[in-house]
Amino acid sequence: MINKIKILRNKFRQHNIDGYVVPKNDEYFTEYSKVNRLKVISNFSGSAGLAIILKNKNYLFTDGRYTIQSQIESGKNFKIIGTEKLINCNLFKNLTLGIDPNLFTYKQIKKFFLKFNKIKFINKNLIDQIEKFKINGRNPFFHLDTNIVGESKNSKLNKISKYLKKNKSDYLFISAPENVAWTLNIRGKDGPNTPMPNSRLIVSKAKKIYLMANKIKCKKLISQKILKSNQIMDIKEISKLKGNSFIIDENTCSIYFENLIKLKFKIKKKEDPIYYFKSTKNKTEINHMIKSHVFDGAALTKFLYWIKNTNKKPITEVQAQNKLERFRKQNGNYLYPSFDTIAGTGKNGAIVHYRAKPDNCKIIKKKDIFLCDSGGQYKYGTTDVTRTLCFSKQSQNIKNTFTKVLKGHIAVATSDLKKNNIGKKIDIRARKFLKKSNLDYAHGTGHGVGFFLNVHEGPQSISKINKVKIREGMILSNEPGFYKKNKFGIRIENLVYVKKQNKKLFFENLTMAPIEKDLINYNLLTNFEKNYLFKYHLNVYSKISKYLNSNEKKWLASLI
Repeated sequence: MINKIKILRNKFRQHNIDGYVVPKNDEYFTEYSKVNRLKVISNFSGSAGLAIILKNKNYLFTDGRYTIQSQIESGKNFKIIGTEKLINCNLFKNLTLGIDPNLFTYKQIKKFFLKFNKIKFINKNLIDQIEKFKINGRNPFFHLDTNIVGESKNSKLNKISKYLKKNKSDYLFISAPENVAWTLNIRGKDGPNTPMPNSRLIVSKAKKIYLMANKIKCKKLISQKILKSNQIMDIKEISKLKGNSFIIDENTCSIYFENLIKLKFKIKKKEDPIYYFKSTKNKTEINHMIKSHVFDGAALTKFLYWIKNTNKKPITEVQAQNKLERFRKQNGNYLYPSFDTIAGTGKNGAIVHYRAKPDNCKIIKKKDIFLCDSGGQYKYGTTDVTRTLCFSKQSQNIKNTFTKVLKGHIAVATSDLKKNNIGKKIDIRARKFLKKSNLDYAHGTGHGVGFFLNVHEGPQSISKINKVKIREGMILSNEPGFYKKNKFGIRIENLVYVKKQNKKLFFENLTMAPIEKDLINYNLLTNFEKNYLFKYHLNVYSKISKYLNSNEKKWLASLI
């Protein structure tokens, strides 16, 4: 890594810059990508961050999920700073920073750098000159039928056309691949943990479509008559389009594309409306998600029974996560993980996004508590679940803390969505019981989830700042936690969806797996909370017991 930093610094004089900025995102602004330039230069493997390499100092900006991890992975060569300090960054002044215009938006550079420093666009990425990334550009895109997604492509194009007419614009430039996927009902294999079709799309108010993607990946769609070959467009052909104005997404349209479009068209900057269209799942999508969570719950329950009852030999974190993966693979609908499994025992559980590696992981000790956060991509659905387990009697302090996290989890699950109709209000409920003991956690309580797409998808979330209205069909995670550095980590996560019944909105659990009862101090639970747990475990048993063997079934029944 030090050698790579040195090579990068040697390029500064050639480009007349004082530093170079390396974000985590790729040119599609996706969270999980096969191209990770940030890891190349900083060794940081988290899903969010940004590095600034100067002539004699390096900065790595990360959020609260990665405070410990970033110190371990990058602390020797980088000064670790919270991402909030990126806004109008004044850690250094009057410098010229080089950036790749494909990896940033104008909104970002204005917000971060332009108050105290200057920016210089360098079209050839300097990290790519240090490390070559191997990418398979031939994985074909594939189509999902309406009986899977519940809404036709034409219906979705009608929504976009209506939006364009309302906003008096000729075209919408869809720069986020997950929004292209939703619009055209297609998926691909371009993400390591998500069926992402790396592409961009232009939709006209007359509902014409122009897809910008690798033509080889589109062959199957053309042969199936999902797309016509003249609907695939080269980037530089944008200038041939007729009309006056484009709507672009200010959060995912890169400087490169904005510059290209504004050569001929007037630009209106807005948030891509597809984020909102996509966030409310229809009944077909919800039903597929319910089915996927039953499969996933059965696999996780088999794993929980195995690790708590039948595993006699010492096992490592990696062996545990591999075993869980094997249980998931027993189901023919399972494809691959929706993110890299987090399996942390003891002090590793305190690293919010810990990654166990075969050459560097701990044996799960009986006296420690074990945090396991995992998920799967299924045909058709996306799952994400965290359970915290114990294998011996734990201290009163740990049990009390776990119970406060559980109380927050139950408070979220039973929220009155008429009263608490935005993520910000629900987040307060999740932290309430920990706050009474001056405890808290440095991540949001919940993120939005896509349908057979990204495990993290907005605009909805449960966090201290989110003001997006919670609507019927939205899917979110419910995952309060607590982390004591160098000691332990606790997190309880279910996915929920917003259901409407008798004109009332409420959260319904998607996740079907038992919660660790050996860590609960029942004296801290109200009768309402005890009743919630009873009903939850009864529901889990009724949904997944038919997929379990007799011992697993007996064990699950004992938890009701």
